[in-house]
Amino acid sequence: MIDPFGRTISYLRVSVTDRCDFRCVYCMSEHMSFLPRAELLTLEELERVCGAFIRKGVERIRITGGEPLVRRNVLNLIEALGSRVGAGLKEFTLTTNGSQLVRFAQPLYAAGMRRINVSLDTRDPEKFRAITRWGELSKVLAGIDAAQAAGLGVKINMVALKGVNEDEVEDMLAWAHGRGMDLTLIETMPMGEIDGDRVAQYLPLSLLRARLSELFTLEDIDYRTGGPARYVRVAETGGRLGFITPLTHNFCESCNRVRLACTGMLYMCLGQSDDADLRTPLRASADDEVLHEAIDAAIARKPKGHDFIIDRRHARPALARHMSLTGG
Repeated sequence: MIDPFGRTISYLRVSVTDRCDFRCVYCMSEHMSFLPRAELLTLEELERVCGAFIRKGVERIRITGGEPLVRRNVLNLIEALGSRVGAGLKEFTLTTNGSQLVRFAQPLYAAGMRRINVSLDTRDPEKFRAITRWGELSKVLAGIDAAQAAGLGVKINMVALKGVNEDEVEDMLAWAHGRGMDLTLIETMPMGEIDGDRVAQYLPLSLLRARLSELFTLEDIDYRTGGPARYVRVAETGGRLGFITPLTHNFCESCNRVRLACTGMLYMCLGQSDDADLRTPLRASADDEVLHEAIDAAIARKPKGHDFIIDRRHARPALARHMSLTGG
């Protein structure tokens, strides 16, 4: 699949649910209204759409949410897609908040998964509770232990929040690298209405990188995982540090991704409101030709880049759609 700007689309991110057992302050309001279950694609329908994308050239699939591991029977989908690794699919990964990993780590590895991302913004228990509202740090740390014991490679994703956790980055880097885990720093994204003020939360990673450069030797490296992160090697630890910068640096020039929401809507760009309905053609016919045509039409209008911007006057999100609906 080639988009209008010559980029090959080889990466699909799939949100299997908009629900989550956390209520992170930068992601959603505390009293969220989630989609009725009847509006979601079934796991069988999600597998069918993923299969269509694999046949059309997608080589990487990431399962996301919400928190994907809270969806009932999600392991059935994971096992089905895991069986395609080596048969069209090169890599199959998952992003999780870690709350369910003690239970799922070994089954994920058995299903063919070899690498996961765990979202962890602080290792301070009280601060963790404040950021996630409902989360327990001990469960997440135990989940990371379980994942590594099962043989899963773990990367830590840390959203950098001004005045909240910016003083913990050095400690998080040393801890992650000491356990053989990459660390990726992420700027807060202006998506969905939340209870707080994103302007107050926003920390440009350009400033954070400059500060880290005074403490560590950061060596640019040509390493990619298929996503938007740009990596450096930290000479003092030997580990990798990634930066995802939707606001300070537009990473769209090499975008190879589309995102499937749990409703069957396909988002060709994280930071645009345009979407394509795949649920209707999916349910209209058992023949995948109609579905393939809908996918082709969607890719043909993938935009050149996103329009993320924080409204500093009114603290409005760039998009009303929450990240939990979009597919990570």
